[in-house]
Amino acid sequence: MFLIGEISKLFQIDVRTLRYYDEIDLFKPAHVDERSGYRYYTIEQFEQLNTILYLKALHIPLKNVKLFLQNRNIDHILQLLEEQKLETEQRISDFVQIQKKIESRIHQIKDAANDQQMGTIREVVLPERMIVRLKQKIRHTDNLEMSIRLLENATNMKSTIFLGKVGLSISLDNLRLRRFKEYDSIFVFVEDDSYRVTGTNEQILPEATYITIRFVGTHEDAAPYYKKLMDYVEQKQYTIIDDAIEITLIDYGLTSDQSKFVTEIQIVAK
Repeated sequence: MFLIGEISKLFQIDVRTLRYYDEIDLFKPAHVDERSGYRYYTIEQFEQLNTILYLKALHIPLKNVKLFLQNRNIDHILQLLEEQKLETEQRISDFVQIQKKIESRIHQIKDAANDQQMGTIREVVLPERMIVRLKQKIRHTDNLEMSIRLLENATNMKSTIFLGKVGLSISLDNLRLRRFKEYDSIFVFVEDDSYRVTGTNEQILPEATYITIRFVGTHEDAAPYYKKLMDYVEQKQYTIIDDAIEITLIDYGLTSDQSKFVTEIQIVAK
């Protein structure tokens, strides 16, 4: 007979875990001393505990482990392992997506923090991108939190994907009239390949050459930079062919230092 402390050392498992297994009827001691309350285990139970620890190491839920121990056979263990294989494949896929998001965010922050690009007009070819968009009138002084929540609810997208990828748009008509303080929609870039939304909210921004400018600040500070871009477009005798988009690359979601806020305006013109 082995005391719970001895089992703990032999199997390198916390005593509290063994007590919990007893409470949920997963792995109960062979005998409990009524006077002392000491738990005793037999060597015949070692195989059962080994099975529990093995299946737990495969991240199989304890409730499923318990069901298997109650009905141990080849078909049952194969079913259990097949189900866990599918679950593991899904987790791997999820982690790959997380890795892509982390790499994308690292690149975005490093790129946005490049002071050499601030205030400089550039012509940049950007790849095709997907956005999910909510048409709504927004003033440049408005707090965007309510609009973000409305966009989130309208598209069934989780708020955790919004950090650092929210943008606003100014319509083609307002651009031509040089009205830079009223936005026509709020949108979010979609990086997760597994996400798809049906309906009119989804929009593909085609690969194109964009006239862009970055500046230190937020939407409230954008108007002078729109004017600078429009002057450049007229000087080059370009034609604007779509709404302008304005993206907060670094804002309060990433830093409390407002001198580090970075916003970029992108206009398709040719």
